[in-house]
Amino acid sequence: MSNMNAIQHNPTHHTTIQLLQSHSLTTLVQQEIARLIETGELSAGDKLNEWSVAERLGVSRGPVREAFRALAETGLLRMEKNRGVFVRQVSIKEAEEIYEVRAALDQLVGRRLAEIIRPEQLKELRVIVNGMEKAAAKQDVDAYYPLNLRFHDTLVQFTGNSKLLTTYRRIVNELNLYRRDALAGEKGNLLVSTREHKKIVDAIASGDPDRASRALHDHVAAGRERMHRAHGIREPVQITRARKKST
Repeated sequence: MSNMNAIQHNPTHHTTIQLLQSHSLTTLVQQEIARLIETGELSAGDKLNEWSVAERLGVSRGPVREAFRALAETGLLRMEKNRGVFVRQVSIKEAEEIYEVRAALDQLVGRRLAEIIRPEQLKELRVIVNGMEKAAAKQDVDAYYPLNLRFHDTLVQFTGNSKLLTTYRRIVNELNLYRRDALAGEKGNLLVSTREHKKIVDAIASGDPDRASRALHDHVAAGRERMHRAHGIREPVQITRARKKST
């Protein structure tokens, strides 16, 4: 009983609980806003209002404000002084540059995983791809797209390189609008994309770094071409694949 009384009357303890609750709420709010962007419910250029988001999610403005800051750091939102908070809008030129950087990072990921992947990790990747295949068969972009994001994020997590993961997440967040539009742009895109993901897993499982690197590069290049078609861009510039240096 004395211990309970000590906790109840300890102001430091109350402060700690409040901080934990606030941080948990901030994380939940951040995840929900990111989900709304990923699913297309929030579009590039949309303005977000603290009061509206707080009311919709049933929280106070504090966690929403912190979530806005965190999402701005990841590249999903843009904060403009005296104007407000907006879903980040990336130009086609910026998207081109991001695709090029992503291709280089994915090649690195492929080479690394071909050397270190474990059987249980391959199994996890195949489970995700199976889910993608089912969503593709139904032409369900809303189900497919989150699995697509999860697949690639999981690949980078499996490298064990935290800096690579942070960098990767930052740039792919900026591509959300274009990646989703590209997948939804033409009938059959989801099935083609699923085959590309299967090829990636098979290449990594082969233990051949060159094959895995090539599979990931080709997938990013194909994704960029889908983006071009979705936005009516002709004669896309090819992404140059990094080649293994001779020693």
